[in-house]
Amino acid sequence: MTMNARRRPKLHVMLPAAILSAALLAACGGGAPDGESLPERGGAVASDEAPGIDEAVLRERIATLASDEFEGRAPASAGGAKTRGYLIEEMKKIGLKPGNGDSYEQIVPTVETTLNPETSFLKIGEKTYAYGPEVVYWTKRVEEAVSFEDSDVVFVGYGVVAPEYGWDDYAGVDVTGKTVIMLVNDPGFATQDPDVFNGNAMTYYGRWTYKYEEAARQGAAAAIIVHQTAPAAYGWGVVEGSWKGPQIDLVRRDRGASRVALEGWMQEADVRALFETAGKDFDALVAAAATPEFEAVPLDLKASAAIKNSIRLSLSANVVGMLEGSQAPEAYVLYVAHWDHLGATAAGEDKISNGAVDNATGTAGILSIAESIAALPERPRRSILFLAVTAEESGLLGSAYFAEDPFVPLANIVGGINIDGVLPVPATKNLVVTGYGASELEDILKKYADQRGLYISPDPEPEKGYFYRSDHISIAKKGVPMLYADLGPDFVDGGVEAGEAFGADYRVNRYHLPADEYDPSWDMESMVMLFEIARDIGLDLANSGDWPNWYAGTEFRGLRDAQRAEAE
Repeated sequence: MTMNARRRPKLHVMLPAAILSAALLAACGGGAPDGESLPERGGAVASDEAPGIDEAVLRERIATLASDEFEGRAPASAGGAKTRGYLIEEMKKIGLKPGNGDSYEQIVPTVETTLNPETSFLKIGEKTYAYGPEVVYWTKRVEEAVSFEDSDVVFVGYGVVAPEYGWDDYAGVDVTGKTVIMLVNDPGFATQDPDVFNGNAMTYYGRWTYKYEEAARQGAAAAIIVHQTAPAAYGWGVVEGSWKGPQIDLVRRDRGASRVALEGWMQEADVRALFETAGKDFDALVAAAATPEFEAVPLDLKASAAIKNSIRLSLSANVVGMLEGSQAPEAYVLYVAHWDHLGATAAGEDKISNGAVDNATGTAGILSIAESIAALPERPRRSILFLAVTAEESGLLGSAYFAEDPFVPLANIVGGINIDGVLPVPATKNLVVTGYGASELEDILKKYADQRGLYISPDPEPEKGYFYRSDHISIAKKGVPMLYADLGPDFVDGGVEAGEAFGADYRVNRYHLPADEYDPSWDMESMVMLFEIARDIGLDLANSGDWPNWYAGTEFRGLRDAQRAEAE
């Protein structure tokens, strides 16, 4: 679970699509890669034939990955290299082929950039802003020095271009070379109107990642988000703590040249003062920004900035094995889990953050799922990829690299399973769907929940955008349908009160701490069940010819439609 996102630790297994009914095939976008026919429904028999997840082997794998010998599995470390070697050897023993051509690895180049606040500055109008208390900023460009002068400042509302919602905050304005100031979250949260975007539930357009990406697409020089605690879902302390100090990012092919020169956050009070200097009513413009008629507002101010960095390059790798499909090998089901954790801390008697729950469980889980499927007498029709990604804790970097430079066509990935941070909980009565209402995969999840007597609950805090804070989102925002479901807190013994107490205990006492260690006393029954659910759904999908899609009107539907149309 990534620290930068400040995501609540939860019990989760992200389940992909299984088989949809033949009647839904056309609605799901139908079609297949070249050479793939649409067979009669398969998978159920194969699933029944698969051996169960071996609890003893699963425990051994978790204990190994979470041992001090692996030094907390930091990406560019000796412990990280040891982890990658272990995963490759396990995949070979299971019988998986290399998943990236003839290699079990996809090299992931990363850069650690540390801004020097003494030699960097951001000035708007006559005011130079204090780095930390008033503003935080950085650059995604892999350069030691980045600067710009006299950039026009424009307020662009929420900074959103969303055709499916009839929304374009950049309509009628050219922001090339300009500094854009924008609001966090999206108009749905501001209005609390279920007919505006997704109402209270955050869409991807509300995430800071999207806003910086869109500003770059529009040609802006700088992009600054106004921090407001309620729509951001975290206070300024989280912003300052997350973005000050060393920042780790991917070394992209263009070394970040396509990004804006400066990305940042500014305190609301300072933005209000800035608007007052420009003779603008902040509250009135915020209200206007929540309407589709909003037009960008020039502030008649100039911005200048200089960023001085120290840069350190390093390499890590995603690890991937493949079970090749018997009839449609160029269509893929994808299992994902991040193998990295925080490494060794600088203080304390126990210096190693072992990351047993986060995410030795998920990494061991995809190995055990692979082992179970590989033991079947016949291979599934479609191929299955088992992808252990690096640098999740640094901002979902391994999954982002795969999504940006995939070694299989994204259009040919039918669905994915992301397993991240599974707590060893007792039996529960429900599953929670984070990002509820996103895709047709939820119908399939309900089927498997019903089989086990589980009920489905929506995410209780949709406005916080938790759907956008784990590795699946890197792939989802490229169009591939994803489902993100968690074990719910309604325990069989003790109900919701017991479940919430269990999660809170982990969050307070072990999450991202050296105390997140494997304990042989763990109750593994629910964890094994989750991994078997993930295995069975993946098998159903791997043996079918169905292509589920995002629900109509959601932010990734257009991407997937175009992706599949091009593939066909």
